[in-house]
Amino acid sequence: MGEFAASSMNKPSDANLPQLQSIPRYWAALGGVCLLLAVLSAYSNHFQNGFHFDDSHSVETNPYIRSLTNIPRFFTDARTFSSSPPNQNYRPLVSTSLALDYRMAGGLHPFWFHVSTFAWFLLQLALMFLLFRKILDIAHPAPANPLIALFMVAWYGLHPAMAETVNYIMQRGDVYSTLGVIGGLCLWALAPGSRRWGAYLVPVILGALSKPPALMFAPILFLYILLFELPEPTYTFRNLRTAALQSLPAWVFSLAYGIFHSAMTPKEVVWGGVPVPYRVTQPYVWLRYFLSFFYPNHLNADTDLQALKFDDPRLFAGIVFVIALLAVAWLTRQRRELRPISFGIAWFCLALLPTSLKPLAEVENDHRMFFPFVGLTLAVGWSVACLYRRSRVGIHAAAACGLVSLLLVPYAVATHERNEVWRSEASLWYDVTVKSPQNARGLMNYGLTRMAAGDYKSALDYFNRALVYAPAYMHLEVNLGIANGAINNDSEAEAHFRRALSLAPNEAIPYYYYARWLYSKQRTSEAISLLQRAIVLNNSDSLPRYLLMQIYSQQADYAQLAPLVEQTASLYPDDPGTLTYVNLLKSFQQRQAAAESLARTSPSPQNWLQLSLLYHQAGRYQDCIAAATEALKLKPDYADAYNNIAAGYQSLHQWDDAIRASQQALKLNPNLQIAKNNLAYSTWEKQRTQPTSSGH
Repeated sequence: MGEFAASSMNKPSDANLPQLQSIPRYWAALGGVCLLLAVLSAYSNHFQNGFHFDDSHSVETNPYIRSLTNIPRFFTDARTFSSSPPNQNYRPLVSTSLALDYRMAGGLHPFWFHVSTFAWFLLQLALMFLLFRKILDIAHPAPANPLIALFMVAWYGLHPAMAETVNYIMQRGDVYSTLGVIGGLCLWALAPGSRRWGAYLVPVILGALSKPPALMFAPILFLYILLFELPEPTYTFRNLRTAALQSLPAWVFSLAYGIFHSAMTPKEVVWGGVPVPYRVTQPYVWLRYFLSFFYPNHLNADTDLQALKFDDPRLFAGIVFVIALLAVAWLTRQRRELRPISFGIAWFCLALLPTSLKPLAEVENDHRMFFPFVGLTLAVGWSVACLYRRSRVGIHAAAACGLVSLLLVPYAVATHERNEVWRSEASLWYDVTVKSPQNARGLMNYGLTRMAAGDYKSALDYFNRALVYAPAYMHLEVNLGIANGAINNDSEAEAHFRRALSLAPNEAIPYYYYARWLYSKQRTSEAISLLQRAIVLNNSDSLPRYLLMQIYSQQADYAQLAPLVEQTASLYPDDPGTLTYVNLLKSFQQRQAAAESLARTSPSPQNWLQLSLLYHQAGRYQDCIAAATEALKLKPDYADAYNNIAAGYQSLHQWDDAIRASQQALKLNPNLQIAKNNLAYSTWEKQRTQPTSSGH
């Protein structure tokens, strides 16, 4: 690239850099160490932060990440990404990393999850430095470039907007996909040998397996080749064709993976946005992101910004901003010295396209700034450097570094403070309620933290405030039911649970929480029915399964427990919760085998009766009757044996036989209450199910 850098049009004037020309080489290394310490210091308080928001369904209640044996399934079944069907995106590498962290942490301990994400973040910063320095050296060779690149990376690494991704465990996909793009571009630019066999695409493939925005690598690579690797003038047909041909493998991969990703994404996934209002709002969102780069005063885990109407002046402000931004990118492409600005702006825009064109539930989300800010950092940082050179202000290198460090201190402090906001669910959602007081989800989630603390009065207050802004919000109705149930306001609790079911009859969540409340009120049969429905609606959610297995085990209903345990074990075999019931079932089967052996080797009325009971619990009702009959052969007046026979016939819905056996048991023991219960139940069922005759 030397011939381009040495062109007379772009050669820098030494007079413009009187002091920075003498910077020793080791200063960049020293600056790198200082940057590492600064980033570690800024994030030192985030490693104990908890799980938040979508971490609940992708980490906390996702049983698939609890076993490394599920890793192959992550790449073939997107349903393993989350326990919530609307959120089951295809991001196998994210799930793999979560499973590895779960194993390393020995459970749901956030520390190791944060260490993992942060390590990759540091690697990204290192690669950004290498890439930025390469670009700067092509655009304007100068001894100061390493420090300028370091300044840019520091600005990015210490920026509080990055904390929105680094703290958000499930959104580590942004880190991986961004790292994939930067890694691929570094290999292309710094290791030309990687181009021949497409090795530069390996990081990009890994990034795409984490999150689809990594597919923006293709247009970013195209522009890099066009702006920094081809002869002047830049935008000729020949150069466009050359850049397109050289980047063709990346384009082919992006197209192929886009089709593959679409096929792998379940149809149940809900994106949530309304296309036209969502898309026309995005220019204004871009403007908000751009301003946040300089003054991040409205960072919010759950913004309440809504889609704009066509007569909203903010919509036109956004359009004007995007046009102006593209105009700056077009103008700065003309001079090689300014092309990092053009490239950085293009990166910013391209990185925002995936979330701007695909309508999502929220029109903006702060973690979406993570990828585009790489380009914006390059554009703004190099603009500052160019302005400095044009100003012809001489300043000693040490003084320059000190001034830059001072400029970054507020960002580092803001990042540290932002980590504190992400400390717990209470601190995070309280911040949301302050910044977005009309955000129903924020009010509800902060109310959940008050309920978790036992402050039900405050929780209900926040829930009812949220109800004003979202009167048809299923999750809110569920939580109103839970809170009212906790204070024994049963009529209100049941009304809210039923309202939740009416709002979302095809979602498992209201069925599970309503069932949990019913179970706490000893309305077990109703709870079982709702839990069975919840499992049908969401086969991936472990919570209804575990509660239903708990109920069956407490009832010693091994006939129902066995198939449920078998199915659950097939979904997540190594999950500790599943293994508990697998072992319980094995223990029962061993007791049954032992009872069979005992009844045959030491026949007695009691041994046959015990075997009869175990057969009934296992759902072997004919065997239950047969074993009880054997007990009667040894003890003809055994009332308990007749009762077991009644229970067996009852389970077979043979009501007449059940009634006769119950009556015989009561004839032998009039005080046998369980026989009374069986007689009453069988009589009632017979009357309910037998056809009625009508006269003429």
